[in-house]
Amino acid sequence: MEFDQTAGGSGGQECLACPGPWGHGESDTTKQQHVYSLPLTSKLSIIPNANNTGKRSRVPEGSCSSSGSKILALQRIGLDVPRSAFQLYKSMNRRSPAPAPPLCPGPGPLSPPPRPGQPLLLQLLLLPSMPSSEAAPLRGTCPGMCPAEEFARRRREGRLHRLELGAGREADPALAVKEYSRPAAGKAPPRPEELRPPDVLLATVRHLLEREDRGSDAGDSAEAAERGAFVTDRLRAVRLDAALQRLPGASCAALHERALIWLLRAGTRLCAQPPARFDAHLHRAHLQETFAALRRAYREHEDGARPAAQPRFQALFLLYNLGSPVALWETLQLPDAIRTSPDVSMALTINWAFLERNFARFFRLARELPYLPSCALHPHLAGAHRLALMTFSHGFSARNSRYPLARLARLLAMDSVEEAADLCQAHGLTVLEGDVVFQKGSFKDGVPLVHKTSRLLVDGKWGESTLLELSERVCS
Repeated sequence: MEFDQTAGGSGGQECLACPGPWGHGESDTTKQQHVYSLPLTSKLSIIPNANNTGKRSRVPEGSCSSSGSKILALQRIGLDVPRSAFQLYKSMNRRSPAPAPPLCPGPGPLSPPPRPGQPLLLQLLLLPSMPSSEAAPLRGTCPGMCPAEEFARRRREGRLHRLELGAGREADPALAVKEYSRPAAGKAPPRPEELRPPDVLLATVRHLLEREDRGSDAGDSAEAAERGAFVTDRLRAVRLDAALQRLPGASCAALHERALIWLLRAGTRLCAQPPARFDAHLHRAHLQETFAALRRAYREHEDGARPAAQPRFQALFLLYNLGSPVALWETLQLPDAIRTSPDVSMALTINWAFLERNFARFFRLARELPYLPSCALHPHLAGAHRLALMTFSHGFSARNSRYPLARLARLLAMDSVEEAADLCQAHGLTVLEGDVVFQKGSFKDGVPLVHKTSRLLVDGKWGESTLLELSERVCS
C-alpha cells in the first residue's frame, strides 16, 4: 500500500493507486474508496513517514508484533497490512498532543485515539479488536431431490416442468428436482431442510444425466433446447447447495466433474440453436463458473489424496480456454505429476500449435482427441478456421495461384468440400472449379463466426455408451 505526502505543507496525501489528492476536503466515504482501490495484498508496504518529510518508509512484511489483534479490523474489510505497521503507527500516536474523536464508535475506548490529519488507513488500524467467530456451515437434511415445501408450492402454482411429471402427466415427487433460486440481499438464509446433503446432490446429478440419455431428440430441435435449459438450471441449483454448505473438496469434485461433462456436451449439441432457444454466452458463463468451483475443490485436495480425474479435467480447462494466457499460466503452475500427465501434455501441445498459428498441426492433433476434449475444443473451431484462412490468404496470395479446395477441407478437418467452399465464400475468397483463390486484399475479417456441429472432430467420436456411463468412467 503506497501513499505520498504532498508538498507545500498542505498536509494532504495522494493515493498512488488512483489519480487525485487523498486528504483535505474529502469525506470519509471518498477516502474509503481510495483505500479500497489499492491492492489487497503486498509483499512490501509503503506507509507515510512519521517525520512528515515527504519520503516513504518501507516496512517488510512478516515482522513480529505483539499487537497483532489490532489489525483484525483491516482484515475484516479485506486489507492485508503488515503486522509491524501497527508498531510504527502506535509510536506516531504517542507524540500526538491532543486526541481527536474516533473515526466511528466502537464497543470500547480507542487506545491510543487517532489524531487529526491521520490517514484513514491509520485510523482503521486503531480500531479496537473484536472477537472473530466464523459461523458453522449449514448442513442439509433434505432427503429428496426437491424439498417438500418447494414441490408443493410449484405444484400448486402449476410450475412443474414436463420432465418432472410421471407417465400420466401427474406430478411425481420422485422426479421433481429443486430449481435454482437466486440469492438476494435481505432474503432469509435457507433452512437445513431446504438443502440437500452431498449424497443426495450426487444422486441428483446422476438422475439429470440419466434423463438426458432418455431423450432421443436431435440437437437442433426445440425439445433438445428445452431439455438443456431444464438440466442447466437444476445443475446450477446443485452448485448453489454445495456452495452454501461449503462441502469438502472430494464431494465438490465429484459433483462438478459430472456437471462439466453435461455442460460440455450440451454446448456442442445446441450450438446451432437460435439465440431464443440457446444462449451461448450464458452457457459459457455456467461452464466457467463450474470450472472455477472444480479447480477450487482440487486445491483443497493438495494435502490429501489427489482425485484420479484431476489431470483430465485440468486439460479440459485449458482446451476450453484455448489461447488464454491466464489459463496457460495456471496450467503451467500445476504440480509436476499433473502437468506432465498425457492429458495435460496433449492440451499444452494443441495450445502451443494454436498460439504459433500452426494450423496444419492444430487440426491434425484435434482429430486425435477423444470425445470430451473435442467438446471442450469445439467453441474455438470456427475462430481457428477463420485464422487459418487469413494466414493462407497472406501466404498464398499470388497472381494466378490456386489452392485445391478438397485439400483445404482435409487440412481444416471440415466435414465436406461444400462446407469448405461456403466458408471461403463467406470470407470473400473466390472459388473456381474446385479451387480457391487466396488474395489478402479480398479477405473479409469482420464476418460473424458461425458455430456448427462437426461430425469429423466431435460427433463422430461419440460411441455407444450413455452419458451417465461416460461420466462414471471418467469422473472421480
